[in-house]
Amino acid sequence: MKLKKGDKVQVIRGKDKGKTGNIEKMFPKEEKVLVSGINNFKRHLKANSQKQKSEIITIQKPVSISSVILICPKCNTKTRVGYAVNEGKKVRICKKCGEFI
Repeated sequence: MKLKKGDKVQVIRGKDKGKTGNIEKMFPKEEKVLVSGINNFKRHLKANSQKQKSEIITIQKPVSISSVILICPKCNTKTRVGYAVNEGKKVRICKKCGEFI
């Protein structure tokens, strides 16, 4: 996967198109990511006992990795990710400005 936890991404499809957030969790087998503030849903919880109250909570659901694009920290634009070898290590680079991510 070309994205990593903590990367700043922008949603390019769906109901939250144009919103940005940081990746909180990765799901590589499902090819999904959990992005802060994106894809929120309301969930109604029923009380199990008289002491507990019924409430509506907000939960976040993961989005497909193909629905987000990386925002380069150096040039602050949305970009694709490339790879290069630097001092024997494989590093990610920004395709627009060429800087290391």
